[in-house]
Parts: sequence; structure tokens; C-alpha cells
Amino acid sequence: MQQENCDISPMKEQLKQQLRHISAEIQCSLDTLDNDENNCLLSRFDDIREAFKQVESTAASFYLQCYLSSFTTHYLDLSICIQHLSERRHGALIVIQRNDLLDMFMHSGIRLEATLTYSLLEAIFYPGNPLHDGALLIQSDRIVSAANVLPVSNITVDKKLGTRHRAAIGLTERTDALVLVVSEETGNASFAYKGVLHPINSLDTMVQPITER
Repeated sequence: MQQENCDISPMKEQLKQQLRHISAEIQCSLDTLDNDENNCLLSRFDDIREAFKQVESTAASFYLQCYLSSFTTHYLDLSICIQHLSERRHGALIVIQRNDLLDMFMHSGIRLEATLTYSLLEAIFYPGNPLHDGALLIQSDRIVSAANVLPVSNITVDKKLGTRHRAAIGLTERTDALVLVVSEETGNASFAYKGVLHPINSLDTMVQPITER
């Protein structure tokens, strides 16, 4: 297993700044409440709520790279792929195997055994490609198989979530795998880990080092 890479300086600094901003906004609200009872705080709460959404997205991207870097050196390829698929609204379901074996949870896949690159990933999930349906399995730096069937979560989830999202939650409820999802309806990207979905909308900082080389 590779050493976990969580020292992503630009994104880490952005996360710190956003958290400091939220902390300052909350402190300002407390001061206002103590010193000016006639000042309505509702509009400030809207700003704080939006700031929390932004920091959640940044944090998800930050921790996604931490989780991926321990198990593949090609995490930037994955980030580029997800960003491009999201922009084009090409649906995708990508499983990254970590410590747990996944054979008993994934079925009917087509073996590929190819080097992981973002261009190949994007081609696989291009609409109309016979392999774009189902989940793609990645082990270390290789694409092992595509068109895999995953177990669907039995828990009650948001009715707006499609089969891809429920499959991502289902596999991560049973294993330590990390699953990337792109919705073809909205283009929204997320990842599932330990049975929970996290939005990932701040990938530009992650992909910058590889796209500039």
C-alpha cells in the first residue's frame, strides 16, 4: 500500500480559509445577537448555509484525493475523468478497490486489464459504448473490468438518487471500497465511502498539476 497523500497544499489552504470564514461569520452573528437584538440574522444564516455547502464540496475533494492516493498513483487521472464526465453529463460508476476483496460483490463484468488513463476511462463511459453500463473496477493503477453489476443498498435513500448511486452506497456498505459516481441526469459528481455519498464539485484544484504538465 502506498503512503497516504493528504498534503495537498492549495486545496488544504482553501479549506482552511473557508472554515475560518464560517467561524468568523458565526462569531459575528453571536456578537450581533449580544449587542443588537433588533438586527435580524436570517439573511446571515443564508450566507453561512451557502458557505457550509462550499466547504463540504472542497473537503470532499480534499479527502477523496487522500483516500485515492493510498491505493493508486493515478488519482489525478481519475479526477480529470470525473471532471470531464461531469461537464458532459456522461453517467459513470467507478469502483476503486482498497483492502477488501470485491469478487463476491461484483458480477458479470468484462475483463479489460488495461493501464488506467483518463482518456480510456472517458471512452469507456461514452454514451453508446457497450461497456458504459454497470461499474468499472480499478485495482491499483489498472482497469480490471467493466460492466460489473453491484449490490444495491437496502437502506432507504433519497428517491432522487438513481441506480448508480444506490449501487455505490450498497457496495460501500459492505466493503471499504471507494466508488465514484457521475449522474447523467444532472452531471453532479459524488463519491461513496462507508455507505455515505459525498458531493465532489471542486476538482479544478486537483486536476491542475496534471493538466499543466
